[in-house]
Amino acid sequence: MSTTSELVKGLDDLDLDGLRAVWRERYGDPPPLRSEPLFRLMLGFHLQAESGGGVSREVRRTLRKTGATVPAGQELGLGAVLRREWKGRVVEVVVEADGFRLEGRLYRSLSAAATAAAGSRWNGPRFFGLRT
Repeated sequence: MSTTSELVKGLDDLDLDGLRAVWRERYGDPPPLRSEPLFRLMLGFHLQAESGGGVSREVRRTLRKTGATVPAGQELGLGAVLRREWKGRVVEVVVEADGFRLEGRLYRSLSAAATAAAGSRWNGPRFFGLRT
């Protein structure tokens, strides 16, 4: 029988399909993650929590208190304008209470607006220079 630390160390040798197989065997359908490092961390957390009897009541209570997160870019304040030149045109997004307005259309996230503007999948904060 393997110890938890041996199980977690063994995750380093697995690719994404292998990590999904371990998740499926232990917890059911795996989450739709495509990031191998993130999946490895998440699975390692679950294995460690499981060996310790699960997440404590205190930790669950703390997590519930954290509340909803503010979408990236929203902290700039209502009415803030983000601009970027993209393929010869200026892309402009306005921060609103319910999301980000681009060319008259409201998007729930900055990434959704950036993706619409670029025509391919983009991280919104990165597209608009809020992140390197």
